[in-house]
Amino acid sequence: MTVDNGAPARPAAGRVWLITGASSGFGRAIAEAALAAGDTVVATARRPEAIDDLVAAHPGRAAALRLDVTDPARVAAVVAEVILWYGRVDVLVNNAGRSQIGAVEETTDKELRDLMELHLFGPVALVRAVLPHMRRQGSGAIVQMSSMGGQLSFAGFGAYSATKCALEGLSEALAEEVAPFGVKVLIVEPGAFRTGLFGDALYRSDAMEAYRETVGPTRSMASGADGKQPGDPAKAAAAILAALQADPVPLRLPLGDDAVDALVSHADRVRAELLAWEPVARDTAFG
Repeated sequence: MTVDNGAPARPAAGRVWLITGASSGFGRAIAEAALAAGDTVVATARRPEAIDDLVAAHPGRAAALRLDVTDPARVAAVVAEVILWYGRVDVLVNNAGRSQIGAVEETTDKELRDLMELHLFGPVALVRAVLPHMRRQGSGAIVQMSSMGGQLSFAGFGAYSATKCALEGLSEALAEEVAPFGVKVLIVEPGAFRTGLFGDALYRSDAMEAYRETVGPTRSMASGADGKQPGDPAKAAAAILAALQADPVPLRLPLGDDAVDALVSHADRVRAELLAWEPVARDTAFG
């Protein structure tokens, strides 16, 4: 995608989507669903050549750009290019990411910081870059691809869940802040889907023998899960598009039986513990 001058080269068909991590998984499925709906998609990836087939199949409505979301200068340049080319961004999808398994003690500072750069600081940079344009146009949607791990966690997924919890906390505040400008925020919380998250995108911290009993089962589960997950990314993409059309747009959208069951169970446990300790919690004011 190139821009010859400051004027848009052509009017955009439908909404203009900017999607990160669009070479596979949810990003690819969302791009395909948006194009099928007649919209225009700028699909980004660290290897944009992986999206060449999508661009070729939808001339004039699909473009591919190279983007590493941990590069703030490149984030700003990509958003500026999309605005120059199409004049607007209607939907930002922060999807780029990877998985990570390791006990908290096994996880190094660098591993945790790198994951935070990818799952939190990258999306924040993109949000900051598109918001002035969305506020000006008085509309827009920001889709934050989180996980059921954005509300809960278990042994071995502490670092991954920490990044998603941070993203969700930020996004809940963001939704309230941008609502007066007509901008919607949708947090997506998938369970297990066939996206490659437990394939090439799975990072493992060096294992310690001390955590063989607690984190070992998580490592074994992840090692054999790729390609066997029950969730269909195409159906997830359709659900996301449906949620964006809803009035009101939900703040959170769990996806998959496993996500719904786990989140309901977690909410029940949190409520039960809160009620059990309510008398102690309330008896803390000056007497």
